[in-house]
Amino acid sequence: MAPPPKRMKTDREGRGMSAAAEKAAEVGSTSGFSRRNPSHIKNKMKRQQIMQKFRKEKKDAKKAAQVQRRREAEELGDAAPAKQEPRTIDNTREPEVTMVASEGDDEIAADERDDEFASIFANEEAPKLMITTRPFPSGELYHFIKDLMDLLPNSFYYKRGTFDIKEIVQFASNKKFTHLIVLSEKSKICNGMLVSRLPEGPTVFYKVSNVKLSSKIEDRGKRTNHQPELILNNFSTRLGHRVGRFLGSLFEHQPEFVGRQVVTFHNQRDFIFVRHHRYVFENEKKARLQEIGPRFTLKMRWLQQGTFDTKFGEYEWIYKQHQLDTSRRKFHL
Repeated sequence: MAPPPKRMKTDREGRGMSAAAEKAAEVGSTSGFSRRNPSHIKNKMKRQQIMQKFRKEKKDAKKAAQVQRRREAEELGDAAPAKQEPRTIDNTREPEVTMVASEGDDEIAADERDDEFASIFANEEAPKLMITTRPFPSGELYHFIKDLMDLLPNSFYYKRGTFDIKEIVQFASNKKFTHLIVLSEKSKICNGMLVSRLPEGPTVFYKVSNVKLSSKIEDRGKRTNHQPELILNNFSTRLGHRVGRFLGSLFEHQPEFVGRQVVTFHNQRDFIFVRHHRYVFENEKKARLQEIGPRFTLKMRWLQQGTFDTKFGEYEWIYKQHQLDTSRRKFHL
């Protein structure tokens, strides 16, 4: 039995359409709205072609505009308008009344001379860190502890057992430790870090996220026993300045540059990104960073005077979402 003949496409008036007319009609139907939103086109290949063409035209137009602006700037020279910068949450940050100047603030300098970390920053006292965990930690947490001990010089791990934190604080103080770090976990991944300055505080609690162990970092560098250089970046408020000094007190302030190691605490939108790198010198003019690890992110939840007293302790700052998160462009550190 012969197949039925193909039906010829017709226009609105019922007249037959040639192949060229059919193609022109398809092109016309895909121009305009179809190029901007081709989702209604049923043919997948045609839909992809339209979208690729639209993206290419948009990219070419953007590149041509950049070339034109660059040419105009070269012609105008010093009279050229300032380079436009995209608006971001960071550069449109709402001003904070407690913003501090980078240097030259006498009040800040006086506070630094008398705070709990002054002896460490003046190299009168060497930091000595005790690291412990929640009771009965998982085996996976020990991998993070090992990396943390590589990150923090002069740190020592003690098994928690069934001791209360207040008992551990007293034990660590008697052993002349300057800091106590207590790690918590969820689903075998570290999710909390309590840091206390001994023997009189303060104490801070961070939520820990985005943990990546050194063993998971590709092309990682090898750590040495030299004291690392320390970078505290973007702690711009009074609270941020205090938190930065707290983190800085975990390290000696006599870096051994021959070790070419650097630890960075970078604050961005109240998230503190922790990184550990070493310098690699390609030649006399070129250098690069090689990550050692681990990498993780800290988010401060509270800062308390004294050494861990959640019942009667006085809080310097505590995170309350509905009171503090009133704007996406308002940050506290």
